[in-house]
Amino acid sequence: MTLASHYSYWMTILLMITGLYIVVARGNLIKKLIGLGIFQTSVYLIYIAPGKLIGGTAPIVAEGFKIYSNPLPHVLILTAIVVGVATLALGLALVVRIYEEYGSIEEDTILEVERRDEADQEKAGDRS
Repeated sequence: MTLASHYSYWMTILLMITGLYIVVARGNLIKKLIGLGIFQTSVYLIYIAPGKLIGGTAPIVAEGFKIYSNPLPHVLILTAIVVGVATLALGLALVVRIYEEYGSIEEDTILEVERRDEADQEKAGDRS
């Protein structure tokens, strides 16, 4: 077995690293959600790739086929996709609420507004 024979794993690892980098390095909340989606997709691929056998067929009992692909990873990934879509929808809803509250979806701007609000509250508390 050579490294080239496992190209699906290498591409999955590349996708995983890309998604993780986007989540960590970007300040825009929408871009972070896109990175999370890429990362989730790479996890799906990790589970699906070993489920396919070379020369294997669908798990329908028929004459002449002795090698069948395992359907369990595919079924589990269908559930994971539904959970991933729900997570993305919740994340987008939170981003909309954050934008309504702070007027921005940039992490630096939101933190700056929070620090300013805390400083204003401390000043108001000192005056009392």
